[in-house]
Amino acid sequence: MRHNKKKGMKLGTDASHTKAMKRSLVVSLFENDRIKTLESRAKAIRPDVDRVITWAKRGDIASRRLAIAKLGDKELVREIFEKAEQGMWAGRNGGYTRIMKLGPRKGDNAPVVIIELVNEPLTQDASSVTKVDEA
Repeated sequence: MRHNKKKGMKLGTDASHTKAMKRSLVVSLFENDRIKTLESRAKAIRPDVDRVITWAKRGDIASRRLAIAKLGDKELVREIFEKAEQGMWAGRNGGYTRIMKLGPRKGDNAPVVIIELVNEPLTQDASSVTKVDEA
């Protein structure tokens, strides 16, 4: 039975190592804006990154404390919250990361990707904009 077990991917390790690995990947993504990692790891950290950015967009003290508890670095959290205050992700409701596939790794054929933070402003497609006919 799965009593008191975490949901999500295990990533081939025990729970404590998975938690530490995800935290270090999220911190390095916020520090460098782009990292190269395995596809399964990138997909596993995407919800954590989105959650921290959502807290930063909210901007209150409770959200700041949650982000500090998640990342463990006050200065990094301050930088993220400043970027959110400046409107870096202002018009965007989710989708703060982009995953680009690089291909298989040479040694074990594991799929390698680049995950990066999306910095461009949100633009609408011509198909999503509804046209109003003036009669």
